[in-house]
Amino acid sequence: MHFNCLRKPRPFLERIPKVYILCSMDPKEIRAMIETKLQSISVEVDGDGTHFEAVIVSPEFEGKSLLERHKLVYDALGDAMKERIHALSLKTYTPGQWESMKAGA
Repeated sequence: MHFNCLRKPRPFLERIPKVYILCSMDPKEIRAMIETKLQSISVEVDGDGTHFEAVIVSPEFEGKSLLERHKLVYDALGDAMKERIHALSLKTYTPGQWESMKAGA
């Protein structure tokens, strides 16, 4: 069978919704992006290429709400949050919260 890629586009193709393909990311890449932008004590990231979980301990979270903390992380990841990361579960702690949690465990 021969396909001619140079033929005129077919009108029905214009009606097909555009699909955005996510390029997978390595958890190490996400970790490096966060560490570059946030002063952090600990950054742990795990994931399958598009779905990730991150635990971040940073003094920059002091006095910030959960929403403000997450915004700091999203800002650190920039366009990757729109283009390469499908889902990101965040656990954000101040150093004091992290130490209290470890002591209670």
